[in-house]
Amino acid sequence: MTYLDSQSGAPYPDTVPRWCGDSGAYLNLAPGQGLTREHINHGEHSVWRYARAIDVDARGAVSLGEGGTPLLNRVWDGVPVRFKLEFMMPTGSFKDRGMTVMVSYLKSRGIDHVLEDSSGNAGASLSAYAAAAGMRCRILVPETASYPKIAQIAACGADVITVPGTRQDVADAALRMSSEIFYASHNWQPYFIEGTKTLAYELWEGLGFRAPDNIVTPLGYGSNVLGLDRGFDELLRNGEINTRPRIFGVQAANCAPCYAAWAAGGESPVATAVTQTIAEGIASSQPTRLREVLRAVRTSDGAIAAVSEAEIIAALGTLARMGLYVEPTCAAAAAGLTQLLASGAIRRGEDTVVVLTGSGLKSSERIGQLLNLHPRTL
Repeated sequence: MTYLDSQSGAPYPDTVPRWCGDSGAYLNLAPGQGLTREHINHGEHSVWRYARAIDVDARGAVSLGEGGTPLLNRVWDGVPVRFKLEFMMPTGSFKDRGMTVMVSYLKSRGIDHVLEDSSGNAGASLSAYAAAAGMRCRILVPETASYPKIAQIAACGADVITVPGTRQDVADAALRMSSEIFYASHNWQPYFIEGTKTLAYELWEGLGFRAPDNIVTPLGYGSNVLGLDRGFDELLRNGEINTRPRIFGVQAANCAPCYAAWAAGGESPVATAVTQTIAEGIASSQPTRLREVLRAVRTSDGAIAAVSEAEIIAALGTLARMGLYVEPTCAAAAAGLTQLLASGAIRRGEDTVVVLTGSGLKSSERIGQLLNLHPRTL
């Protein structure tokens, strides 16, 4: 596999691990070979069942059994939909898909100390996979991050440092530290997306080797959008599907740079106000791969939506009453589905998958406050 500098186009061999190009720009991976259904390893019950499509030697995989998450048929706003329960991963979020591949790659290249910035879930995932790989790990988090996520990170043995300010301030602090520790950022190191693309393969296999019409996912830095784009592109090139699913990314209106650029019709950042949101996992004011996220959504004929705090809270409560206890970040996707159904962008009768990305167990105190939950006393 070859790294490609997103700014200069320069290629770099992946024998030397990188997180950015010589230009300072983020890296992409050259198009992958993918696989066909005959190459699925049915004896493997993790994302590594698609090892033929992953450019990392599966014999050295650092795995915690990630993948194979349930796909539930339910009704939302009177319309049949499917919910993909990515929060049922080893560390409680979809990040484990990307982390197993990225950490396996880095370990194979001799990296033994990693650095990451995170609002919580990516840090929890990297700390767990680093522990499984025998790596040292440092995680920077916002000082406002949920304590259960901080505890989860620290319990795995990572060095946790809180950073005052915004989510972007945390990323900037990590960039400054990257000269001393390998920056294993899930937003910069492209082998993370090589892992999240397995969501496309899993949906394809789970739906009887076909793609759904629509996929709705929370959108922050965009690793699910980009992974879905990469995975379905490989399936299309290998003749396993005839058309891509439409991809819909949902942002919190309080922090919606992708939506602002989408609405403006361009590929460049647009000045937009940013305020605090309960959807902390997608509170990304300067997404690294903005241009590619927009391109992936447009290529799929999808769209980007933005939902209010009130819409997120309403969806959070409705999901919980369906038995789906998720964190506010991924309730944004269900809130976005309500918008998309109301506007006619998604229609009754289409096969729609909503990706639920993070467990509510990481945010129970906050959920109790948002939904005004109080026990009765005998």
